[in-house]
Amino acid sequence: LRISVTLCKPQEEVTDMINKKYIEFIPSMEGAEELLDQVESVSKDIDLLKSCIENEVQQNLHDAVTEYAKLKQQLEKNTAVIDLLQHLQEFDTAIEEYHRALQEKNYVVAAKQHGKARASVNALKAWKDTELPLVRALSSEITIQRENLIYHLGEEWQKLAVWKLPSTKTELTSVKSFLKTALHLNRGGSKGDESVPHALLPSILQALSIQGELHKKIKLFGQVLFKYMLKPLIIFPSLVVEVSSQPEQGAVLSLQCTETKADHPDPSQVYIKVLTVLKTLHEQLFVCHCIQQAVLEKKMSEILGDLIWKEMSECIIRECLVHSIPANSSQLAEYSEVIKRTEDFESSLKEMGYLAGDSTDLLKYARNVNCHFASKKCQDVIVAARKLMASEMHNTVKITPEYKLSIPKLPSPSGGEKERKESCKKSAHYDQQSLENEKQLSPNTMCLPVCRISESVQQLMDLAIQTLSEAVGSSPQCAVQLFYTVRNIFHLFYDVVPTYHKDNFLKLPHLAAIQHNNCMFIAHHLLTLGFQFKPHLPLKDGVAYFVDLVPGFRRLGARCFVAQMNVQKAEMLERLSTARNFSNLDDEDSYSVASKAIRQVIHQLRRLGKVWQDVLPVNIYCKSIGTLLNTAISELINKIMMLEDISNMDGERLRTLCQTIIEEGPLVFNPLPEENKNKKYQEEVPVYAKKWMTLKEISMVLNANLQEIVDRWAEGKGPLAVEFSCNEMKSLIRALFKNTERRAAALAKIVK
Repeated sequence: LRISVTLCKPQEEVTDMINKKYIEFIPSMEGAEELLDQVESVSKDIDLLKSCIENEVQQNLHDAVTEYAKLKQQLEKNTAVIDLLQHLQEFDTAIEEYHRALQEKNYVVAAKQHGKARASVNALKAWKDTELPLVRALSSEITIQRENLIYHLGEEWQKLAVWKLPSTKTELTSVKSFLKTALHLNRGGSKGDESVPHALLPSILQALSIQGELHKKIKLFGQVLFKYMLKPLIIFPSLVVEVSSQPEQGAVLSLQCTETKADHPDPSQVYIKVLTVLKTLHEQLFVCHCIQQAVLEKKMSEILGDLIWKEMSECIIRECLVHSIPANSSQLAEYSEVIKRTEDFESSLKEMGYLAGDSTDLLKYARNVNCHFASKKCQDVIVAARKLMASEMHNTVKITPEYKLSIPKLPSPSGGEKERKESCKKSAHYDQQSLENEKQLSPNTMCLPVCRISESVQQLMDLAIQTLSEAVGSSPQCAVQLFYTVRNIFHLFYDVVPTYHKDNFLKLPHLAAIQHNNCMFIAHHLLTLGFQFKPHLPLKDGVAYFVDLVPGFRRLGARCFVAQMNVQKAEMLERLSTARNFSNLDDEDSYSVASKAIRQVIHQLRRLGKVWQDVLPVNIYCKSIGTLLNTAISELINKIMMLEDISNMDGERLRTLCQTIIEEGPLVFNPLPEENKNKKYQEEVPVYAKKWMTLKEISMVLNANLQEIVDRWAEGKGPLAVEFSCNEMKSLIRALFKNTERRAAALAKIVK
């Protein structure tokens, strides 16, 4: 109890309270119940006293904490107000200095003071009460003053670089449209001028850099510079730049026109013109020794170089270097001068700060001349080949067995040449001894027969030979590329020509024959073309060269000619179909129609014979005409064999039609222009028309009696038995003769 009370009350009060209770407590010891009641009463008093003490203490502590929080909040407000007033003072000072520097054209100081004022406003915005009208007003003011500073700097910049450009309505497509282009570069004050604290040009550039506007200004300047000055100087060979210096004022760059016969700009001249412009800019505009490089981050020339170099180098490559690539391998050695000029050009740009780094796409392109030569050569070859393939095929040249491809003299293969020569001599000596008494082959063996091919195909083959010859003297990479370009020429011919001339091949038999010869001509020379160049090309042993293309070209030529043959067969059968199956020829109208059909077929064969004369090889000519003639003969024989009743008049007129073909058919075989040389082929008609003898035999039967037929059958051993079967002969006899005992006897003898 003493300890508990002591925590809350003074010492004297606690002692008096205990003594009083103790005195009161002793007399009451006599009764136990009274004692217990008093103990409980004392305990309650103690609890009540403790509760009062605790409440009083907590109340005092709460009041102290509340007072402390109020004082702290007041301190923070006072501190914030002090900071606010300090930022306002800094802003006011910076703006005042800014206006003074701007009036004095001290743009660097103006830009720095504007930056300080902006920093003060940003600090005010970071304060928790950012919606103050004062802060919004200051933000608006700082924005206005920045625009004002940029405007003044822009005005000064325009005075430093004054452009004179062509009218916006002028089309920039010719030299004349750029002759009004000029750039006036002003120095913008001098370092020795005491009235100007700093040179105006460096001050303007540094202020623009501080405000973050320098890159934008140079970017816009670079775009105009490239579009109106650098690009025209690169594209047009006759356009040059003239620099006129004006003491204490600057320089003027203007474009002038000179006479030149060059179609494309020379790389050396282009480099000189571009360097003249960039060097003048470097000396007049970008060399500012008083500019702190730490402020500008990059040199002016480096910024401009980063902005225009990629587009300018691509333009130089596209408009200049591409056209400077040599047309043949013999000129590649001379291209080293262009490479050196390009290296010097880039070195000059690096010295002035326009370029950074060791190598650029421009120099890489120039140094990779072998690859570009191959690509350009391949492209030119493919373009020339396509032009030849799309040209007219009517112009032809005559090919004889003596014809040979004009392959230039190739260098001797390296390594073991002496041994190969000796081996060849020994082999030739041995062959000569072994073949002395044997039959020799004809000089024309493995030669093309006499025919005509398109002049364009001959030129195409010459183009392939020329390209392969270029590959022999080129680098390995270039040689491989050129070799596969030649293969692509023949693949292109295989795909393009049949499609491009498809309709003409079907309509014009002359062109179909020429295409057949063209394909056979190409296939013939592809057999040996690869072996002639194989020792001189850096290809792997497994490469097939051109021999794998031979079967395809042979099929292509045959397919084209067979398609034309089918067209001719269809026309012939259509004409014969108008003959009313060669029946009822005793009727004048029917005979006239049949006779007309036969004459039309003969005329068609004559026309084809004339068209194909001196074009197709003789053997192909004779086989083709013979096949078509055989088609007409077979159709006529089939129609006659289908007749069930042939009167005497019908038989005579059928024989007349057969005789017409027999007499005039051989005359369509005229493979050669010289008439006296064609008789040999006219006598060989049975060789090319398989049904020729059948036609002769059926013509005889139509005018023979039963005994003559039986005699010519000769018990299955005569000429009739060779051309007809027993059933065919019996059917023909039944159609020609009435049913008599003589016919029955004759039929009985038709056996084999």
